[in-house]
Amino acid sequence: MATIGFIGTGVMGTGIVNNLLDANCSVNVYNRTKSKADPLVARGATWYDSPKEITENSDIIMSMVGFPQDVENIYFGDEGIFAGADENKILVDMTTSTPSLAKKIGETAEQKKIKAIDAPVSGGDLGAKNGTLTIMVGGNKEAFDTILPIFEVIGSNSNYFGSYGAGQNTKMANQIMIAGTMTGMSEMLVYAKKSGLDLDKVIETVGGGSAANWSLTNYAPRILKDDYTPGFFAKHFLKDLRIALDEAEKMNLDLPATKAAKDLYEVLVDEKNLGNDGTQALVKLWWK
Repeated sequence: MATIGFIGTGVMGTGIVNNLLDANCSVNVYNRTKSKADPLVARGATWYDSPKEITENSDIIMSMVGFPQDVENIYFGDEGIFAGADENKILVDMTTSTPSLAKKIGETAEQKKIKAIDAPVSGGDLGAKNGTLTIMVGGNKEAFDTILPIFEVIGSNSNYFGSYGAGQNTKMANQIMIAGTMTGMSEMLVYAKKSGLDLDKVIETVGGGSAANWSLTNYAPRILKDDYTPGFFAKHFLKDLRIALDEAEKMNLDLPATKAAKDLYEVLVDEKNLGNDGTQALVKLWWK
C-alpha cells in the first residue's frame, strides 16, 4: 500500500488525515506548528521534520496549507517538496491557491518527470471530518486515476477538469458561488431579525424552499448559537475572493456581486480583525 505524506494539519487537514487513518492508510505528517499534528501522531501517523523529509519517505505527497506563499515555500524551499521528490512520487496540492502557481508546480514537476495535480476541495470542516469533500482536479490525468481510490476515502465527489490550474479555476467558480450564498444568508438573517421573526422557523422555512443552500443549512444554525468557530477561516475566504477577482480581471470579466462580497469580507478581516473567525462571522458586520 502506498504511503501518504500529508503537509498541513489544520482544521481541514486533520479531518482528512483522520479519515485516511480510519481506512488503515500509512500516513506521514508535517505541520509548521508541530503540536497541531500531535493528535494524529497519537493515532498512528508518523511525524517528519520538513516537507523534504515527508517527500523522501512517502509515495503520495498531499498538502493543504493556508496561502499561495505557503504553497510556494513548501514546494520550492530548501527543505521543500521538490528538494526531496523523484520520478516515483505523486504530488497533490489541495490548498486553494492560484492557477498560475498550480501551473508552475506542474511544469516544474514535468521537468523532473514527476506527476503532479492541483486538487482543491469544497465542503468545509464537516466535509473533511465526514469524508464527503468535493475534490476539483487539474494536472496529470494518470496521477488522478492512480490516486482516485484515496480521494474516495476523503471525498464523495471527485472530478478531473483538465491540465494544471484547472482544479484551481474550478475552485474559484465554487467560491464565487459561495460568495453569493454567504452574503445572501447574512442579509436574510439581518432582515428577518429586524422584522421580529422567529429565526429558527425562518431558517427551516427558507431552507425548505427554492432558497435552500449549503451555507444556510450549515452556517445559519451556528450563527444562532453564537458559534463563529472556523469551519473555514474568513481570512482564507477573503484570499480566495481576491484570487477569483484577479483571475476574472485577466479574462476581462466584471463580477460585481463577487466584488461586493470581497469588500464586505475586507471589512470583517482587515478592519475588524476577525479573520480567524469562520466565514459565518460576516453577520457580525450587522450584529454585535
